[in-house]
Amino acid sequence: MKRTATANWKGTGKEGKGVLSTASTVLNKTQYSFNSRFAEGVGTNPEELIAAAHSGCFAMKLSFILNEAGFTADDLTVTCAINFVDGVITGSHLDLKATVPGISKEKFDVSAADAKENCPISKLLNTKITLEAVLL
Repeated sequence: MKRTATANWKGTGKEGKGVLSTASTVLNKTQYSFNSRFAEGVGTNPEELIAAAHSGCFAMKLSFILNEAGFTADDLTVTCAINFVDGVITGSHLDLKATVPGISKEKFDVSAADAKENCPISKLLNTKITLEAVLL
């Protein structure tokens, strides 16, 4: 399986503008720019897209791990913050709030740690990954 995305950039790094598109068309000429990356401009940026990928991948991996252990989550809400300092991604922090009927806190913590270490995006990232997991 391969997934594809295309970036098109025109102009200089600071004044130029770009668009991102995905084969699924979920992103379809979605704008990005210096301002959307380093300030508060309209559009997306690579770090935001990494955060979306990491939070989505982690949630799905955790769901599979819970299912294998005999549990089904009512809700897994994951927020990911990518730390981008001086042009370098210095960390990815996952903040999980979960409702999983019947699971013990210990089993939940082990499952969340497993997902953090083993979701494909975690394995791809070459940065420190931290996790705060709350069982509601």
